[in-house]
Order: sequence, then structure tokens, then C-alpha cells
Amino acid sequence: QVQVTESGGGLVQPGGSLTLSCTAIGSDFRQYAVGWFRQAPGKRRELVAHITSGGITNYGDSVTGRCTISRDNAKNTVYLQMTNLNPEDTANYLCNVWRPIIGAGDVEYWGQGTQVTVSS
Repeated sequence: QVQVTESGGGLVQPGGSLTLSCTAIGSDFRQYAVGWFRQAPGKRRELVAHITSGGITNYGDSVTGRCTISRDNAKNTVYLQMTNLNPEDTANYLCNVWRPIIGAGDVEYWGQGTQVTVSS
């Protein structure tokens, strides 16, 4: 199956920036849509950003204006650029790679996540 790996998380000061990467190996990456989600202890999982196979982007309300999602199909990678980070952005960031299967619904693959901690 498809192997999904996130990277780029770490500790950043409030107001700082960070770029996360999601790499998917094992299929034709160009056919997949990719979503970034985040989950913090005691909170429900929420959408951060999403990009379709055609490059159409969408952002969660809590990060609109502070995030940019992009993809480099030659590298099987989707990037999430985050700016003006605040402590509320602290969470485990998860990458979801998915596509529809004709006659059988969707198929999706999740990475293990990369931790982002925003603190002074």
C-alpha cells in the first residue's frame, strides 16, 4: 500500500514560521488528494489544509491566511507552510492521502504525524 511520512515538526516561538512535508510512496501520487489535519490533547481533530489532485486548495477556518499548501508531484510531496504561529497551533499534524475508487468508495492512507509545539 501507500506509505505516508510527515516531517518538519518541532519547537517554534510564537510568531514564527514552520514548513511541514508529507511524502507518499507506493502509487501514482498525481492521482491523490492530500489533507493536513491536526489533533491536540482534549480537542477534536480539525482540518488545516487540503489540496486536490488538480491543485485546488482549501483551508480550515482557524488557519486561513496563515497557511499555504502546495504540492510537488515530481517529489511525491505536499508542503504546508505555516506563519505567525501561536500556542493554539500546538498539535500533532497528520497527513491524509486519498482518492476515490470507482465502485468501491474512497481509499485513504494516514501518516503517523509530526509534532508542532509553539512556545516561548
